Amino acid sequence: METRVAVMSIIVEDMQSVDKLNAVLHEYGKYIIGRMGLPYHKKKIHIVSIALDAPQDEISTLAGKLGNVEGISVKTAYSGVVGHE
Repeated sequence: METRVAVMSIIVEDMQSVDKLNAVLHEYGKYIIGRMGLPYHKKKIHIVSIALDAPQDEISTLAGKLGNVEGISVKTAYSGVVGHE
């Protein structure tokens, strides 16, 4: 199966959404290379970056699920690196 390397940027504006965010990320844990979270206290938000190596449709599905969570914004950047599982 063909995989892509991507970085997903997540802005959490509503802290009540964190449990749902973590539950969805846990579902896709096998595709996550690494995760970094940064609290930005001045603006009362959290910034999360997720590095992924996954099939294109799984990355899109993950972004869609996270984008549907109230209080969370998501953007994905894809690399040109393609691999095979």
